[in-house]
Amino acid sequence: MNTPALQRAVFLLLLAGVTLAFFWIIAPFFGAVFWAVVLTLLFMPLFRRLRAALRGRATLAALATMLICVLIVVVPLGFIVGAMVDEAASFTQRVRSGELNLPAYFQQVLDALPAWLRGLLGRFGLLSMQDVGAKLAAALVQGGQAITGHALAIGQNTLLLLVNLGIMLYLLFFFLRDGRELALLMRRAVPMQPAHASYLLHKFATVVRATVKGTVVVALVQGLLGGLAFAVLGIHGAVLWGVTMAVLSLVPAVGAALIWAPVAIYLLATGSPGAGIGLAAWGVGVMGMVDNLLRPLLVGKETKLPDFLVLLSTIGGISVFGVNGFVIGPAIAALFVAAWALFSVAENDASEATPPPSVPPEA
Repeated sequence: MNTPALQRAVFLLLLAGVTLAFFWIIAPFFGAVFWAVVLTLLFMPLFRRLRAALRGRATLAALATMLICVLIVVVPLGFIVGAMVDEAASFTQRVRSGELNLPAYFQQVLDALPAWLRGLLGRFGLLSMQDVGAKLAAALVQGGQAITGHALAIGQNTLLLLVNLGIMLYLLFFFLRDGRELALLMRRAVPMQPAHASYLLHKFATVVRATVKGTVVVALVQGLLGGLAFAVLGIHGAVLWGVTMAVLSLVPAVGAALIWAPVAIYLLATGSPGAGIGLAAWGVGVMGMVDNLLRPLLVGKETKLPDFLVLLSTIGGISVFGVNGFVIGPAIAALFVAAWALFSVAENDASEATPPPSVPPEA
């Protein structure tokens, strides 16, 4: 009974079992591992330049690259998150105390509408929605409570946060130093043609780098521009709304307009037409053009997925994987397109290599 087929089946079963067990063990640290891979792909060109400048000292170059990553990514992100949490808590308190009366603001916008538009809204029963502002206020309070609650949870689990950060930096160091060897090992381990494996790995790395550089940089620029506009106009919580606009900018076809457009409408409807028009012009003319100008420059036309696929994969990725999904979603979509392209080419090559069936001669 100890046949080669049985031995192979048992070995494959064991391989699948230990692989699933391994992923189950590291699942609690998925975010740390994932972002270590992302940062490795993003900072690999810098590591190579430093390694060349240091005459091939890979360990020293990896350490220097990791420290640079901490200075330009981790430290600024910590300050931004801290400021956002403070402003979210302040905003929630102001809404609860009645200092910010969102239902009254909503009613002011309704009262400032033209008569014909009020009549049109009245036909649909929208003017009777007096509780819309109250619902909006409740939703914003819940959002602020969620932010502060997550901040409290992070504070209570500081040790776990530090452990994840340490694991990410630890893996980043080794991924930078030994990344080439790990990529070659992965390519040899994947049971497919070497050319196909290399193409898919290259596609994954390209899309991850393009997504991070394109989407994140565009989001940061739009959030910064939106926050500056709110600060100039004297709107409370400029950092909070700037970060919110940056997060919303991660989703294509939605963007920061979900924040600045209602504020511009409110300013127009409540006797501040100059500020409203200025904010709308800034949002459309400056913030809206950032995506059209920066994304092609950073991403490149050859790696850009169709807009509808980017939209679906980004929203779907965020809904499934959380904040990590804005990178995972487009990466999976790109691998999906690349894998089917390889399959189509292989099938066409196989059909061309197969001789056509013989046709019997006519009687």
